[in-house]
Amino acid sequence: QVQVKESGGGLVQPGGSLKLSCVASGNIGRILVLDWHRQVPGKERERVARLGNDGFTHYLDSVKGRFSISRDKNTGYLQMTNLKPEDTADYYCNFGGLDFDYWGQGTRVTVSS
Repeated sequence: QVQVKESGGGLVQPGGSLKLSCVASGNIGRILVLDWHRQVPGKERERVARLGNDGFTHYLDSVKGRFSISRDKNTGYLQMTNLKPEDTADYYCNFGGLDFDYWGQGTRVTVSS
């Protein structure tokens, strides 16, 4: 059974940085895509970054130049810099393959002075 767990969230001041991690444990199979999403309570979830296994990346316009997605085998990362209060949300990662789509439980990021 595959489990995905995010970590690295917390409270940070505006302009600060955080690096989120997510680890997939178990026999996950061939990962084709890693996504990071975020959701503010009461609002729709949005995808902030995508990394394909060919190296293709895509970012939400509001995080371009500030966030960077990467992966090392079964561990995904989201480096976040110059954080803004509007980045406050619960962040989730998911690993996608041909026949699977595994999600973690999320980690909370709060940007506030």
